Amino acid sequence: MIQSPSTGPTLVIRADPTRNVTRLFIPGREEVGPGNSRAGVVIDRVMQMSEADVAETMDEINRRFAHRHRDFDSTLLQNEAAVDSRIDSGVVLSPERRRLIGACFTHEYSTESAALCNPSVVLAPIQPVTSEDDEDGDDGGEGDVAFVMSVRGIGEGHRSSIGFRTGILDRFGKLTVNEPGPYPVIATTSPSRHRRRVFESMLSDSHEDAENSAFVLSSLPDEFDDAELEERIALLAADQTTRRGTEATIASIRFVASSSYAKCFEPETDLSERVLWPHSPAESHGMEDARFVRFTDEDGSVSYLATYTAFDGILVAQHLLETKDFRLFDMSPLSGDAATGKGLAIFPRKIQGRYAALSRSDRETNTITFAEHVNHWADTAILQVPEEPWEIIQLGNCGSPIETDRGWLVLTHGVGPMRTYSLGVLLLDLENPEKVLARSTKPILSPSEEHRNGYVPNVVYSCGGFAVGDTLVLPYGMADQAIGVTTFSINEILASLTAV
Repeated sequence: MIQSPSTGPTLVIRADPTRNVTRLFIPGREEVGPGNSRAGVVIDRVMQMSEADVAETMDEINRRFAHRHRDFDSTLLQNEAAVDSRIDSGVVLSPERRRLIGACFTHEYSTESAALCNPSVVLAPIQPVTSEDDEDGDDGGEGDVAFVMSVRGIGEGHRSSIGFRTGILDRFGKLTVNEPGPYPVIATTSPSRHRRRVFESMLSDSHEDAENSAFVLSSLPDEFDDAELEERIALLAADQTTRRGTEATIASIRFVASSSYAKCFEPETDLSERVLWPHSPAESHGMEDARFVRFTDEDGSVSYLATYTAFDGILVAQHLLETKDFRLFDMSPLSGDAATGKGLAIFPRKIQGRYAALSRSDRETNTITFAEHVNHWADTAILQVPEEPWEIIQLGNCGSPIETDRGWLVLTHGVGPMRTYSLGVLLLDLENPEKVLARSTKPILSPSEEHRNGYVPNVVYSCGGFAVGDTLVLPYGMADQAIGVTTFSINEILASLTAV
């Protein structure tokens, strides 16, 4: 018997408003509304303070904030350096005055102050080390598996970031989610390599001048860096006499380039402290609903891929995240008709030499798409259209398919009357996943009375689970307010499906 929706989650993870990161803050240039920088007058006020007042103010700042952040002192000095050009070069500042200026240009942002939701979970890169049986018969943890859970934190201004939790599914089936580390931190950002096929597709989609775009891209290799791109852009800019629309083409090319970047966390940070904060203009208002998958390539190498929704305040776009260790991350945009909208979910391995993914590019049906390159997804084929009352408005996936010996297990979500979200299941053929073998006619999970109220009521939603043997571990957002984690028997799910 499938777990009853009223049974409730095994674990509940709630948003923690004390999880604050530090951000550069420029008075007058707040992220909401127009305004000019007041950096100069703020610095002038600090410069007029006596050393005694500076020291007393910094003592209070350290008392209130230093214990909340790793290496708080370095953060203040880094943010002071960001506005150092406003200070006359001949002026000598005491270390404490520099720190106070830095504090005036620093603020805390609570990544989970509004909500915590829409998780996905994968087996961790490093698994527990087993040992020989102890004298009391304990097998030293053999059979335990470690996992990494991505979470969507929503803070001030409805801005979303990607955070992490870690946990264990022990050999007895007990789930444990660890307390996160005490110092949430944002990574250092650096340029990344670009893929020519993505530029070609995205510029074609935006109807940019084909001749100008081809002039820049045609001489570039399949992968290139910022320097190589800027060299070609400079040649285009120098040829305005014989070309039209060069400025618009250059602006579009640079916008696409801005979506490719890398993030690196210091090795001493705990995985659960790492926060992927929006960086590119396309994601300036949020990185939403990461769908992580542990991907095994044809040569046996393992990496972690995640598609996520980039939101700029008006438009959404699909982007890709790649990592091997959850410390170094590469971000890049996705292109092609199948990658529009939300909800692309990549299969955990190639099928007949091609990447495969679930899509909902038409915003209504579950479809499948295949690609030669992981960043470009073109055509789709329909897998499932709304049929049952609980999915009558629209369908979508709940993360990457899970491989079983009977087929690809696909978790789906359906939206029914009163915009109520419920979870269902599809079973696809292993070697021909365009073929649907079976489906659920009743949801396996629906909003319970206890957990239906929240930031977005009447919603249960997942971005992906993982399987160990017969156990499916499924985290899911509850009313976009908190996260529930539960387990299912895969055999029981499969037995409940209706053949197609």
